[in-house]
Amino acid sequence: MARWDSRESAVAVADAGLRAVAWTTSNTYDLDKAETFRESAIDALDVSPRGRSRGRRVLEFADGRAERPGESISRIRLDELGFTSPSLQVAVDGPRGKTYWLDFGLDEANAWGEFDGKVKYRELADASGHSSREVVEAEKRREDWIRGTTGRTVVRWGWEHISDAATLGRRLAAFGVRPGPRP
Repeated sequence: MARWDSRESAVAVADAGLRAVAWTTSNTYDLDKAETFRESAIDALDVSPRGRSRGRRVLEFADGRAERPGESISRIRLDELGFTSPSLQVAVDGPRGKTYWLDFGLDEANAWGEFDGKVKYRELADASGHSSREVVEAEKRREDWIRGTTGRTVVRWGWEHISDAATLGRRLAAFGVRPGPRP
């Protein structure tokens, strides 16, 4: 896939492969395991020269901290917009010892990014035993806490915003979030 599929599909699959290998039961990402897996996948590209450089670019871009394909494609769009590599699955201390996790830390823009797929709140409601309304209210409180304690903008986007870089760029710009100058 890294050689021939669309960049979006190839990165999403590579991210999932890295996640399967390097995400631990203690909810941490083992960078050494990820790098070993990446190196072996890049070595496997040497079987044939066809698509090798494209495959290498996909594997070097891949990051198993992306939890879902929408996050993988979001990273591609952020890269196309000129953002530096975002921090992924960033922990923010919440009230009463809670930890809140954010999909993207856009440090150069002093912002957080959250990709929300269409079923996110339904899945959260099913998993928690709460109603969708209760889950949305809790999410609003979470976001208020994060904004208030970090002083950063929180921008949410969905599938409709990552069809291309320009669409995501307009969404981010509406919140004053733009990439910084590249060195």
